[in-house]
Amino acid sequence: MTTVIRERDLEALVVGVTLLGSGGGGDTGAFGRMLRRRLGAGELVLGDAADVPGVSVSPIGVVGATSVLMEKLPGGGEFDAAVRAVSRWTGIEVTGLMPLEAGGLNGLTPLIAALDLGLPVVDADLMGRALPRLDQFSWAVAGRSLTPCALSEPSGQVVVVDNVDAAGLERAVRSFVAHTGGWAVLALAPTPVEAAAEDAVRGSLTRALALGRAHAQLEPGSAPADVAAGLGGRMLGSGRVEEVGRHLIADGGAAFGRGSVCVVDAATRAVVRIETENEYLLALVDGRPVVTTPDLLCVLDRRTLQPLAVDAIRTGDEVVVVALPGPTWWRRPDRLPHVSPQAFGLTCPPQLLEAS
Repeated sequence: MTTVIRERDLEALVVGVTLLGSGGGGDTGAFGRMLRRRLGAGELVLGDAADVPGVSVSPIGVVGATSVLMEKLPGGGEFDAAVRAVSRWTGIEVTGLMPLEAGGLNGLTPLIAALDLGLPVVDADLMGRALPRLDQFSWAVAGRSLTPCALSEPSGQVVVVDNVDAAGLERAVRSFVAHTGGWAVLALAPTPVEAAAEDAVRGSLTRALALGRAHAQLEPGSAPADVAAGLGGRMLGSGRVEEVGRHLIADGGAAFGRGSVCVVDAATRAVVRIETENEYLLALVDGRPVVTTPDLLCVLDRRTLQPLAVDAIRTGDEVVVVALPGPTWWRRPDRLPHVSPQAFGLTCPPQLLEAS
């Protein structure tokens, strides 16, 4: 199955990847506008792996502090530099791209790179949503090596990393971005698309587009239950944000933001509490866990229905809390522990919606 993206589809795609971000994945607005300028009146074809045989595909995206992107803007050559570097190191030309993750801005950045480099896009990614760590790439969970890979940052520095596991790559990436511009483009080794898609979440960008189109059909002011039904999910509550807590924890030399959001449902007075890291991870209603990762938790502005990010939500916001089914790829028992609440240090078994 192929999906064609044209200018009229971009708003829905941007909203869709934002919903797949589950409150994280970085601000999609700037990259949505960048993609609009690159695409113009043209079109972009998202091909299923079966539609682009023989392509050597490289998963690619931005790593590091995505919030810094608005302070240190891309120079424009980061994707090309990373692709060229990983091609030189492996001796294999990159002839196709796919996203590292479909949620947030990384659902859009490979599309911009594909237009700039004239390469096809494979409709698959390594997360099916947004997740914070490299060991949560589906390739790593499936036992594939993430190296060799290349990092390229805005000032022009390029490094190639090889012969380390996912944890070693995480340390290398954090060190590189901490001592450069705060973010970098990461390109994994070119891989035959037939093998690359075997351990990837297929159709994730098409799902994002479908979610965005469903969102566009919602009328501002719709009943919360109708909002959830329109998106194919479950309504957990609708009301005022009464409390937002944020704090940092150290883990192996890295600092992670943790926190919680409490919403009091206007109709029932039930307390909806959401535990957060970079994304919304776990929802409890009156103290009972109801939905967890890898399912998606989306907090929408009650008036505009626009998704609110973890770092943007504030006390006093009027919101609708909706849970959507996460990628089915993660539901297998040997994969689920990598993205369940325990993977984030939360002592709660997975609570999953029915798969879509």
